[in-house]
Amino acid sequence: MDKEVTLTGKEQKRLYVLNEIEAGRITNVQASKMLGISERQVYRLKANYRAERARALAHGNRGRASPRRIPEEVRKQVADLVREVYREFNDHHLTELLSEKHDLRISRYTVRRLRQEAGLTSPRKRRAPKHRSRRERYPRRGMLLQIDGSDHDWLEGRGPDLTLVTAIDDATGEIPFALFREEEDAAGYFLLLRGIAEHFGLPLALYADRHMIFRSPKKATVEQELAGEAPRSQFGRLVDELGVELIPSYSPRGRGRVERLFGTLQDRLVKELGLEKVCSLEGANRFLQDFLPRFNTGFAQLPAGPESAYLPLPGNLKLDELFCFKHSRKVRNDNTVSFAGHILQIPADRNRGNYARCRVEVRQHMDGNLSIWHQGRELVAFDPGTEGPPRVGKFTPAVTATRQDPAPNGRRASVKKFKTRQPWKPPADHPWRKPFKRTEVEVNPAP
Repeated sequence: MDKEVTLTGKEQKRLYVLNEIEAGRITNVQASKMLGISERQVYRLKANYRAERARALAHGNRGRASPRRIPEEVRKQVADLVREVYREFNDHHLTELLSEKHDLRISRYTVRRLRQEAGLTSPRKRRAPKHRSRRERYPRRGMLLQIDGSDHDWLEGRGPDLTLVTAIDDATGEIPFALFREEEDAAGYFLLLRGIAEHFGLPLALYADRHMIFRSPKKATVEQELAGEAPRSQFGRLVDELGVELIPSYSPRGRGRVERLFGTLQDRLVKELGLEKVCSLEGANRFLQDFLPRFNTGFAQLPAGPESAYLPLPGNLKLDELFCFKHSRKVRNDNTVSFAGHILQIPADRNRGNYARCRVEVRQHMDGNLSIWHQGRELVAFDPGTEGPPRVGKFTPAVTATRQDPAPNGRRASVKKFKTRQPWKPPADHPWRKPFKRTEVEVNPAP
């Protein structure tokens, strides 16, 4: 007795046509047209059908294991790794890690199929694409960089809350530089732009949102209106001095590249930080030095133009004099300047004995030190003391330095603590704190 055989839809159609030929209702020529094969192939099918009946129409390899099938040991190893180590990794990222860390070189489609067979689907769900008009990339590297910061639980509770400040090249999609900060602040973008300038050069333009870090919310003063100037933030002043154009963005969709970049990093970078057990700000920044080259290798693409648009830094350019916070102050009659709760004394020097009522520039450097400049010349330098430098952009008034006598060259400054008046708080029994009681007064009607 013949064993049962299962035929596909295509094979069932061939069986029907062969039965029609055997019954004499159609010819071989008509059968070849119905099946879309040659007449000679019809003769072969008919001969095999007469010898083995319906079994001749089934494929010969049906029911046999493929010689290219992945061994069961490898399939079990991948399933165990996905279940125990890489459960939250998406298919693409998992394929790369299996190749790098476990020497398992299998395709992404195979990894996806093995995950599905193990009942472990990818954590990332893909949505149907929406219709949009694509903007062409800039043709050369360094013509436009999109910059932004992402406040996310990068360490997954193992350490402090961090913000990733990064940039992405519009032409290539690579990350030229990135760093972690405790929060999104102007100092982070100062360090970001300096890192890009030191490694590649100055970009032609930056594309950022309208955060107050990039634009000043203040209104123009009378002097600025007469001079035709607009109020600038510290970062806006920096890019103007460097000759870099700052383009404001008016919608998140305009910053699509950097927004999608954060979506990728919040998946990949978080997972790899977890694998390395990184739990501090310093460790996260050290890990970025190894992560960014690997990330750019996998995601960056070649630009349309081979030439780079980054501008080289001039040889006489001093980055420490540019990448700092600059504040304008007016000198008092006693040659002192008030800054962040401190009084800074300007000593006499050989160029000028008195700076009263002059406009000077107080520079707050990235290491926390202060210096006072007048017409491009440094007058004094100020060390905030032995308790450690204050945070850049947030000078700590509690940090003071010991008084020093003016040096002969007039480069050191003496500091006095500026005492601010504390607001007066009324005591608990003050009439302001007592509840209001309405007193009713009886008024006699007029006779």
